[in-house]
Amino acid sequence: MDQKISFRPEIDIRLLQEAGIGLSSQHTIMPGFCDVHVHFREPGFGYKETIATGSLAAAHGGYTAVCTMPNLDPVSDSPGHLRLQQEIIDRDACIRVYPYAAITIGQAGAMLTDMEGMADSCIAFSDDGHGVQSEAMMREAMLKAKALGKIITAHCEDNSLLRGGYIHDGGYAAEHGHRGICSESEWRQIERDLKLAGETGCAYHVCHISTKESVSIIRDAKKSGVDVTCETAPHYLLLDDSMLREDGRWKMNPPLRDASDREALIEGLTDGTIDCIATDHAPHSTEEKSRGLEKSAFGIVGIETAFPLIYTYLVVPGVITMEKLEQLLVYNPRRRFGIPLGNDYSVWDLTEEWNISGSELLSKGKATPFDGWHVMGRNYLTVVDGKAVYSFAGDL
Repeated sequence: MDQKISFRPEIDIRLLQEAGIGLSSQHTIMPGFCDVHVHFREPGFGYKETIATGSLAAAHGGYTAVCTMPNLDPVSDSPGHLRLQQEIIDRDACIRVYPYAAITIGQAGAMLTDMEGMADSCIAFSDDGHGVQSEAMMREAMLKAKALGKIITAHCEDNSLLRGGYIHDGGYAAEHGHRGICSESEWRQIERDLKLAGETGCAYHVCHISTKESVSIIRDAKKSGVDVTCETAPHYLLLDDSMLREDGRWKMNPPLRDASDREALIEGLTDGTIDCIATDHAPHSTEEKSRGLEKSAFGIVGIETAFPLIYTYLVVPGVITMEKLEQLLVYNPRRRFGIPLGNDYSVWDLTEEWNISGSELLSKGKATPFDGWHVMGRNYLTVVDGKAVYSFAGDL
């Protein structure tokens, strides 16, 4: 899928001057990043994040387009609920924000939504946060999505295999008395859905894969002609369960897996099995993330730190190339979901070094396992459709 979209931004020197940037050889112009998996929490959970704060955080990270998941209040499971979300986006977003619509009503898995009525107003369909447990329900959803020309984007999780777990069922869980989530709970449902995607011809995208089995199953499905793409997230590429701490900043779903899973994910990046890096940016309040591994809410923030982390720890050491990173963050997600690039770009100094601090992030959520990590790459300006939406100097 690694095919480059033509990128010829029209650089407005006035915007650079207003941001205090004297464009030089130390600056790198990056095409606007695209994240197909974020949670901006509005409507319903504005204390965690809002469209305004989430889109500004995205702009800080160099992102100019994002796709927001439907686990809101009300859930984006009807044309009216989608309109409510779109009104907030139109009013408050500083970047391009594309909402998902739910596959099932209330994301409860019991009844399909009015997919026909929402198809023109959503980027794709997803019950993210919940795996669709019924095979018959997923088959019907895929058939409808195929007829509508839309993608099914799936959070794959077999509830029957969770057994009350909240971190990976590995060494750390055993040593510290925690209940584990087995890898099979993810890859078993991916296996089921890929069979259905092959039968129905539906375009299918797998959210945040975290296991070596998932990589292998998707690789084989691609070879057999199934219309499948997938994503992983920076934390699955750079962390594993041996690094866990007794802190809610380390709790996400899927959980951090074994080092062998992390290695397989990196191999999946290099051989093209994994198409996109998405952040699964999932902000919560400080209180919700302060209850330890067992009781904290699932989810971490990541949209402001994704590029510096991957650049520093995968590109600089030569694990992947900068061109590959652009494919993963820019071109592949846009091509798959039909999201235009336009005159969207960010201006980086890739030589500048800094330490990540959760408390200094622009997102309302501050929980990141990368707190204190040393990174290279500072974003000085983000431009969407020729308009500056973030400046490191402020005062836009």
